[in-house]
Amino acid sequence: MFPPQEAVDIRRTYDILALVNFAHLKLFKDICQGRSVSKGASQNNISQSAASQHIQELEKDLSVQLLDRTTRPLTLTPAGKLYYDLCRDVLRKREEFGSALGHLLAEVEGTVRVASIYSVGLSEMWRVETEFARRFPEANLRVDYLRPEKVYAAVEADQADLGLVSYPEAAKDIAVIPWRNEEMVLACRPDHPLASLPELRPEALEGIDFIGFDDDLPIRREVDRFLRDHDVSVNVVMHFDNLQMIKEAVVLGSGVSIAPVRVIEAEVNQGRLAAVKLRQPGLYRPLGIIHRKRKKFNRATQSFLDLLQEAPQVVGVLVGVG
Repeated sequence: MFPPQEAVDIRRTYDILALVNFAHLKLFKDICQGRSVSKGASQNNISQSAASQHIQELEKDLSVQLLDRTTRPLTLTPAGKLYYDLCRDVLRKREEFGSALGHLLAEVEGTVRVASIYSVGLSEMWRVETEFARRFPEANLRVDYLRPEKVYAAVEADQADLGLVSYPEAAKDIAVIPWRNEEMVLACRPDHPLASLPELRPEALEGIDFIGFDDDLPIRREVDRFLRDHDVSVNVVMHFDNLQMIKEAVVLGSGVSIAPVRVIEAEVNQGRLAAVKLRQPGLYRPLGIIHRKRKKFNRATQSFLDLLQEAPQVVGVLVGVG
Protein backbone atom coordinates (compact mmCIF):
# COMPACT_ATOMS: atom_id res chain seq x y z
CA MET A 1 0.00 0.00 0.00
CA PHE A 2 1.46 3.36 -1.04
CA PRO A 3 0.74 6.61 0.83
CA PRO A 4 -1.04 9.40 -1.08
CA GLN A 5 2.15 11.35 -1.86
CA GLU A 6 3.75 8.32 -3.49
CA ALA A 7 0.62 7.86 -5.58
CA VAL A 8 1.02 11.47 -6.79
CA ASP A 9 4.70 10.85 -7.57
CA ILE A 10 3.84 7.75 -9.58
CA ARG A 11 1.29 9.66 -11.64
CA ARG A 12 3.74 12.52 -12.20
CA THR A 13 6.34 10.03 -13.47
CA TYR A 14 3.81 8.59 -15.86
CA ASP A 15 2.95 12.09 -17.13
CA ILE A 16 6.63 12.84 -17.79
CA LEU A 17 7.09 9.60 -19.69
CA ALA A 18 4.06 10.45 -21.76
CA LEU A 19 6.06 13.35 -23.21
CA VAL A 20 8.44 10.88 -24.88
CA ASN A 21 7.37 10.47 -28.50
CA PHE A 22 6.61 6.78 -28.42
CA ALA A 23 4.63 7.19 -31.64
CA HIS A 24 7.86 7.94 -33.50
CA LEU A 25 9.54 4.91 -31.96
CA LYS A 26 6.62 2.70 -32.97
CA LEU A 27 6.62 4.12 -36.49
CA PHE A 28 10.27 3.24 -37.03
CA LYS A 29 9.79 -0.22 -35.51
CA ASP A 30 6.82 -0.93 -37.80
CA ILE A 31 8.72 0.31 -40.86
CA CYS A 32 11.59 -2.01 -40.02
CA GLN A 33 9.40 -5.02 -39.30
CA GLY A 34 7.39 -4.53 -42.46
CA ARG A 35 10.51 -3.52 -44.44
CA SER A 36 8.38 -0.85 -46.06
CA VAL A 37 7.80 2.84 -45.38
CA SER A 38 4.32 2.67 -46.84
CA LYS A 39 3.31 -0.32 -44.71
CA GLY A 40 4.66 1.32 -41.57
CA ALA A 41 2.86 4.56 -42.39
CA SER A 42 -0.40 2.70 -42.95
CA GLN A 43 -0.11 0.88 -39.60
CA ASN A 44 0.31 4.23 -37.85
CA ASN A 45 -2.41 6.05 -39.77
CA ILE A 46 -0.12 8.64 -41.37
CA SER A 47 0.80 9.35 -44.99
CA GLN A 48 3.81 7.77 -46.64
CA SER A 49 5.33 11.21 -47.26
CA ALA A 50 5.02 12.08 -43.54
CA ALA A 51 6.70 8.81 -42.59
CA SER A 52 9.51 9.38 -45.10
CA GLN A 53 10.03 12.93 -43.82
CA HIS A 54 10.27 11.66 -40.25
CA ILE A 55 12.95 9.10 -41.21
CA GLN A 56 14.94 11.77 -43.03
CA GLU A 57 14.78 14.15 -40.05
CA LEU A 58 15.74 11.32 -37.72
CA GLU A 59 18.76 10.41 -39.82
CA LYS A 60 19.76 14.07 -39.92
CA ASP A 61 19.48 14.39 -36.14
CA LEU A 62 21.52 11.21 -35.57
CA SER A 63 23.96 11.98 -38.39
CA VAL A 64 23.71 8.37 -39.64
CA GLN A 65 21.80 6.51 -42.32
CA LEU A 66 19.29 4.11 -40.85
CA LEU A 67 17.71 2.53 -43.94
CA ASP A 68 19.34 1.19 -47.07
CA ARG A 69 17.03 2.56 -49.75
CA THR A 70 18.86 0.82 -52.60
CA THR A 71 17.31 -2.54 -51.75
CA ARG A 72 13.78 -3.78 -52.12
CA PRO A 73 12.38 -4.50 -49.65
CA LEU A 74 14.16 -2.06 -47.38
CA THR A 75 17.02 -3.28 -45.23
CA LEU A 76 18.58 -1.79 -42.13
CA THR A 77 22.06 -0.36 -41.96
CA PRO A 78 24.13 -1.37 -38.89
CA ALA A 79 23.12 1.94 -37.27
CA GLY A 80 19.51 1.28 -38.23
CA LYS A 81 19.67 -2.12 -36.56
CA LEU A 82 20.91 -0.51 -33.34
CA TYR A 83 18.13 2.08 -33.42
CA TYR A 84 15.52 -0.57 -34.22
CA ASP A 85 16.64 -2.61 -31.18
CA LEU A 86 16.36 0.55 -29.06
CA CYS A 87 12.84 1.26 -30.30
CA ARG A 88 11.72 -2.30 -29.67
CA ASP A 89 13.23 -2.42 -26.18
CA VAL A 90 11.83 0.97 -25.15
CA LEU A 91 8.33 0.11 -26.37
CA ARG A 92 8.42 -3.24 -24.59
CA LYS A 93 9.60 -1.55 -21.39
CA ARG A 94 6.85 1.01 -21.73
CA GLU A 95 4.24 -1.74 -21.98
CA GLU A 96 5.69 -3.49 -18.94
CA PHE A 97 5.77 -0.19 -17.08
CA GLY A 98 2.14 0.55 -17.91
CA SER A 99 1.06 -2.87 -16.65
CA ALA A 100 3.08 -2.59 -13.45
CA LEU A 101 1.85 0.96 -12.88
CA GLY A 102 -1.74 -0.19 -13.22
CA HIS A 103 -1.21 -2.72 -10.45
CA LEU A 104 0.46 -0.13 -8.22
CA LEU A 105 -2.29 2.42 -8.72
CA ALA A 106 -4.92 -0.24 -8.09
CA GLU A 107 -3.24 -0.92 -4.76
CA VAL A 108 -2.95 2.79 -3.94
CA GLU A 109 -6.60 3.47 -4.73
CA GLY A 110 -7.95 0.07 -3.77
CA THR A 111 -8.55 0.11 -0.02
CA VAL A 112 -12.11 0.08 1.32
CA ARG A 113 -12.59 0.97 4.99
CA VAL A 114 -15.91 -0.21 6.41
CA ALA A 115 -17.30 0.27 9.90
CA SER A 116 -20.25 -1.97 10.70
CA ILE A 117 -22.53 -2.72 13.59
CA TYR A 118 -22.04 -6.32 14.69
CA SER A 119 -25.35 -7.62 13.36
CA VAL A 120 -24.55 -6.65 9.80
CA GLY A 121 -21.83 -9.10 9.29
CA LEU A 122 -19.56 -10.59 11.91
CA SER A 123 -20.58 -14.18 11.16
CA GLU A 124 -21.37 -13.95 7.45
CA MET A 125 -19.58 -10.88 6.04
CA TRP A 126 -17.01 -13.31 4.69
CA ARG A 127 -19.46 -14.02 1.87
CA VAL A 128 -19.28 -10.41 0.77
CA GLU A 129 -15.52 -10.30 1.30
CA THR A 130 -15.09 -13.48 -0.77
CA GLU A 131 -17.17 -12.15 -3.65
CA PHE A 132 -15.45 -8.77 -3.50
CA ALA A 133 -12.01 -10.42 -3.55
CA ARG A 134 -13.06 -12.55 -6.52
CA ARG A 135 -14.21 -9.56 -8.54
CA PHE A 136 -11.50 -7.12 -7.45
CA PRO A 137 -8.37 -9.08 -6.48
CA GLU A 138 -6.22 -5.94 -6.36
CA ALA A 139 -8.45 -4.22 -3.81
CA ASN A 140 -8.17 -4.38 -0.04
CA LEU A 141 -11.17 -4.56 2.29
CA ARG A 142 -10.96 -3.69 5.99
CA VAL A 143 -14.04 -4.14 8.15
CA ASP A 144 -14.23 -2.99 11.77
CA TYR A 145 -17.18 -4.07 13.93
CA LEU A 146 -18.31 -1.37 16.35
CA ARG A 147 -21.23 -0.16 18.41
CA PRO A 148 -23.61 2.10 16.44
CA GLU A 149 -22.37 5.39 17.88
CA LYS A 150 -18.78 4.43 17.08
CA VAL A 151 -19.71 3.62 13.48
CA TYR A 152 -21.02 7.16 13.08
CA ALA A 153 -17.91 8.56 14.76
CA ALA A 154 -15.59 6.58 12.48
CA VAL A 155 -17.37 7.77 9.34
CA GLU A 156 -17.52 11.37 10.54
CA ALA A 157 -13.79 11.34 11.36
CA ASP A 158 -13.04 9.83 7.93
CA GLN A 159 -11.62 6.72 9.56
CA ALA A 160 -14.14 4.70 7.55
CA ASP A 161 -15.38 5.23 4.01
CA LEU A 162 -18.71 3.50 4.61
CA GLY A 163 -20.74 2.65 7.69
CA LEU A 164 -23.35 -0.11 7.94
CA VAL A 165 -25.99 0.66 10.56
CA SER A 166 -29.55 -0.07 11.55
CA TYR A 167 -32.10 2.72 11.91
CA PRO A 168 -29.76 5.08 10.01
CA GLU A 169 -29.95 8.78 10.76
CA ALA A 170 -28.64 11.55 8.52
CA ALA A 171 -26.75 14.39 10.16
CA LYS A 172 -24.98 17.59 9.20
CA ASP A 173 -21.98 15.75 7.78
CA ILE A 174 -23.52 12.29 7.32
CA ALA A 175 -25.51 11.08 4.31
CA VAL A 176 -27.65 7.94 4.31
CA ILE A 177 -28.18 5.44 1.52
CA PRO A 178 -31.21 3.20 2.27
CA TRP A 179 -30.18 -0.43 2.03
CA ARG A 180 -32.90 -2.88 3.05
CA ASN A 181 -35.67 -3.55 5.57
CA GLU A 182 -35.34 -6.72 7.63
CA GLU A 183 -38.46 -8.39 8.98
CA MET A 184 -38.47 -8.86 12.76
CA VAL A 185 -39.87 -12.08 14.22
CA LEU A 186 -40.32 -13.72 17.59
CA ALA A 187 -37.27 -15.84 18.39
CA CYS A 188 -37.90 -18.72 20.80
CA ARG A 189 -36.86 -22.29 21.45
CA PRO A 190 -38.51 -24.86 19.14
CA ASP A 191 -40.20 -26.46 22.20
CA HIS A 192 -41.65 -23.15 23.43
CA PRO A 193 -45.49 -23.02 23.46
CA LEU A 194 -45.45 -20.08 21.03
CA ALA A 195 -43.17 -21.82 18.52
CA SER A 196 -46.00 -23.73 16.85
CA LEU A 197 -48.09 -20.65 16.08
CA PRO A 198 -48.33 -19.71 12.37
CA GLU A 199 -48.55 -16.06 13.40
CA LEU A 200 -48.09 -14.27 16.71
CA ARG A 201 -50.57 -11.77 18.06
CA PRO A 202 -48.56 -9.19 20.11
CA GLU A 203 -50.91 -9.56 23.09
CA ALA A 204 -49.71 -13.16 23.44
CA LEU A 205 -46.45 -11.70 24.80
CA GLU A 206 -48.12 -10.13 27.82
CA GLY A 207 -46.04 -10.87 30.95
CA ILE A 208 -43.66 -13.24 29.12
CA ASP A 209 -40.00 -13.54 30.10
CA PHE A 210 -38.26 -11.42 27.52
CA ILE A 211 -34.61 -10.95 26.50
CA GLY A 212 -34.05 -7.48 25.12
CA PHE A 213 -31.42 -5.09 23.90
CA ASP A 214 -29.60 -2.51 25.97
CA ASP A 215 -31.80 0.54 26.31
CA ASP A 216 -29.36 2.87 24.51
CA LEU A 217 -29.68 0.98 21.22
CA PRO A 218 -32.12 2.09 18.48
CA ILE A 219 -33.48 -1.43 18.08
CA ARG A 220 -34.46 -1.46 21.78
CA ARG A 221 -36.44 1.73 21.36
CA GLU A 222 -38.27 0.34 18.33
CA VAL A 223 -39.14 -2.95 20.03
CA ASP A 224 -40.37 -1.04 23.10
CA ARG A 225 -42.47 1.20 20.86
CA PHE A 226 -43.97 -1.86 19.12
CA LEU A 227 -44.94 -3.43 22.43
CA ARG A 228 -46.27 -0.14 23.77
CA ASP A 229 -48.39 0.44 20.65
CA HIS A 230 -50.04 -2.93 21.30
CA ASP A 231 -50.43 -2.22 25.00
CA VAL A 232 -48.18 -5.14 25.91
CA SER A 233 -45.87 -5.41 28.93
CA VAL A 234 -43.13 -8.03 29.03
CA ASN A 235 -40.85 -9.18 31.83
CA VAL A 236 -37.35 -8.21 30.72
CA VAL A 237 -35.15 -10.80 32.42
CA MET A 238 -31.96 -10.00 30.53
CA HIS A 239 -30.67 -7.41 28.10
CA PHE A 240 -27.56 -7.35 25.95
CA ASP A 241 -25.85 -5.06 23.47
CA ASN A 242 -25.44 -7.76 20.81
CA LEU A 243 -27.62 -10.28 19.08
CA GLN A 244 -25.26 -13.21 19.58
CA MET A 245 -25.74 -13.06 23.33
CA ILE A 246 -29.49 -12.63 22.89
CA LYS A 247 -29.68 -15.67 20.62
CA GLU A 248 -27.70 -17.83 23.02
CA ALA A 249 -29.88 -16.77 25.96
CA VAL A 250 -32.99 -17.73 23.99
CA VAL A 251 -31.47 -21.07 23.02
CA LEU A 252 -30.78 -21.75 26.71
CA GLY A 253 -34.46 -21.13 27.50
CA SER A 254 -34.04 -17.90 29.45
CA GLY A 255 -36.88 -16.25 27.56
CA VAL A 256 -38.01 -15.13 24.11
CA SER A 257 -36.94 -12.15 22.05
CA ILE A 258 -37.76 -10.17 18.94
CA ALA A 259 -34.99 -10.14 16.35
CA PRO A 260 -34.41 -9.76 12.59
CA VAL A 261 -35.26 -13.05 10.87
CA ARG A 262 -32.07 -12.90 8.78
CA VAL A 263 -29.98 -12.79 11.93
CA ILE A 264 -31.44 -16.00 13.39
CA GLU A 265 -31.60 -17.88 10.09
CA ALA A 266 -28.62 -20.12 10.86
CA GLU A 267 -30.00 -21.13 14.26
CA VAL A 268 -33.43 -21.83 12.76
CA ASN A 269 -31.88 -24.05 10.09
CA GLN A 270 -29.94 -25.88 12.81
CA GLY A 271 -33.12 -26.48 14.81
CA ARG A 272 -31.85 -24.43 17.75
CA LEU A 273 -34.40 -21.62 17.38
CA ALA A 274 -37.87 -21.11 15.96
CA ALA A 275 -38.98 -17.95 14.16
CA VAL A 276 -42.62 -16.93 14.49
CA LYS A 277 -44.01 -14.21 12.24
CA LEU A 278 -45.55 -11.21 13.94
CA ARG A 279 -49.12 -10.41 13.01
CA GLN A 280 -49.28 -7.66 10.39
CA PRO A 281 -48.54 -4.85 10.47
CA GLY A 282 -45.30 -6.30 11.72
CA LEU A 283 -41.99 -4.83 12.73
CA TYR A 284 -39.04 -4.16 10.45
CA ARG A 285 -35.46 -3.13 11.07
CA PRO A 286 -34.19 -0.68 8.42
CA LEU A 287 -30.55 -0.94 7.46
CA GLY A 288 -28.62 1.85 5.82
CA ILE A 289 -25.19 2.71 4.46
CA ILE A 290 -23.77 5.96 5.77
CA HIS A 291 -20.91 8.08 4.47
CA ARG A 292 -19.57 11.59 4.79
CA LYS A 293 -21.37 14.11 2.64
CA ARG A 294 -19.46 15.16 -0.48
CA LYS A 295 -16.99 12.32 0.05
CA LYS A 296 -15.36 11.13 -3.17
CA PHE A 297 -15.12 7.35 -3.25
CA ASN A 298 -12.13 5.63 -4.78
CA ARG A 299 -12.79 2.91 -7.35
CA ALA A 300 -12.69 0.08 -4.82
CA THR A 301 -15.11 1.76 -2.43
CA GLN A 302 -17.60 2.50 -5.20
CA SER A 303 -17.35 -1.12 -6.37
CA PHE A 304 -17.94 -2.39 -2.83
CA LEU A 305 -20.94 -0.09 -2.47
CA ASP A 306 -22.36 -1.39 -5.75
CA LEU A 307 -21.88 -4.96 -4.52
CA LEU A 308 -23.78 -4.27 -1.30
CA GLN A 309 -26.68 -2.86 -3.26
CA GLU A 310 -26.98 -5.88 -5.54
CA ALA A 311 -29.61 -8.57 -5.14
CA PRO A 312 -29.39 -10.48 -1.82
CA GLN A 313 -28.60 -13.75 -3.60
CA VAL A 314 -25.42 -12.18 -4.96
CA VAL A 315 -24.31 -10.57 -1.74
CA GLY A 316 -25.30 -13.43 0.53
CA VAL A 317 -26.91 -13.28 3.92
CA LEU A 318 -25.29 -10.66 6.10
CA VAL A 319 -25.91 -11.74 9.63
CA GLY A 320 -23.97 -11.85 12.85
CA VAL A 321 -23.81 -10.23 16.23
CA GLY A 322 -25.31 -7.05 17.67
